[in-house]
Amino acid sequence: MKSVIRTTAGGPEVLQLVERPVPRPGPGEVQVRMHVSGVNPTDWRSRRRALPPGMTEQVPHQDGAGVIEAVGPRVDPARVGKRVWIWEAAWERPWGTAQQYTLVPDRHAVDLPDHASFELGASLGIPALTAHRTLTVHDGGPGRLAPGALRGTTVLVAGGAGAVGNAAIQLARWAGARVITTVSGPAKGVLAAAAGAHHVVNYRSHDAAAEILASAPGGVDIIAEVSPGANSALDIAVAARGAVVAYYGGGEDERLSIPVLSSMAANLRWQSVYVYTVPPAAKQQALTDVAAAVHEGALGVGEEAGMPLHHFTLEHAAAAHAALEQGATGKVLLDIP
Repeated sequence: MKSVIRTTAGGPEVLQLVERPVPRPGPGEVQVRMHVSGVNPTDWRSRRRALPPGMTEQVPHQDGAGVIEAVGPRVDPARVGKRVWIWEAAWERPWGTAQQYTLVPDRHAVDLPDHASFELGASLGIPALTAHRTLTVHDGGPGRLAPGALRGTTVLVAGGAGAVGNAAIQLARWAGARVITTVSGPAKGVLAAAAGAHHVVNYRSHDAAAEILASAPGGVDIIAEVSPGANSALDIAVAARGAVVAYYGGGEDERLSIPVLSSMAANLRWQSVYVYTVPPAAKQQALTDVAAAVHEGALGVGEEAGMPLHHFTLEHAAAAHAALEQGATGKVLLDIP
């Protein structure tokens, strides 16, 4: 089979296309014939770091979608033939999704309904699970998402044209929230509106705080924040009393400086979100809720859902990484032959 691997840290050029035997599933594992592999910012960032201890090579990418073709011991044989989406395939493991067949623990392959495309399946994983966590850490709020769970809640999504921002908008709308989002330009504003945001604010051409508060006079309850260092002043200005700023992003050298008294007066909580180490019970709830949203048709990809798709072949994995690293707007995918 064809696999993309890396044996060292570096730029996109360290990704190699090689031939290797098709792996057989061990106890508790499933073998998935990959159709689409999703590329996330964490994939190119981890590519620049050394391999995990004990590994001499690694297949990249956490997310993907395909069909289960074999199962190992202690896995229900009825899963063979199931369409699935995969999450965290390569987290502390050598097998990612950038290959024709991959192995993952059974619970890392979630059933994908027939009406959902493999492109959607490969776009869930890290973005959707991260978005779910940002929406469920509000004090007094629900620990799960479902229709009506966020009714009466106002959510601000920073960077609504990004992958996590797009998922946060769609999940928040599905759960009944009022959604405001910030973007850096008109084209991204069109995408955020397509995702379902009620109000889109171009922070480069408007007074973002004034416009957000005009739409939400009492302030916002949940802020899904991609750049806390740059946006902390704005977040404090628009946060309602008891709000949470759930931040999941930031540059390598970004620093977060928080005015203590302002945050205290509002009982404002700053909550980091790193999807890989989210508590197991919360992770399982996210999987359950995201699967339900997919089943109900509440999550989509493509231009019409505010998430343009950029397709690359497996042979051009390096170009896919370069495109994402250089700021491609939308979802970067590898089509697996």
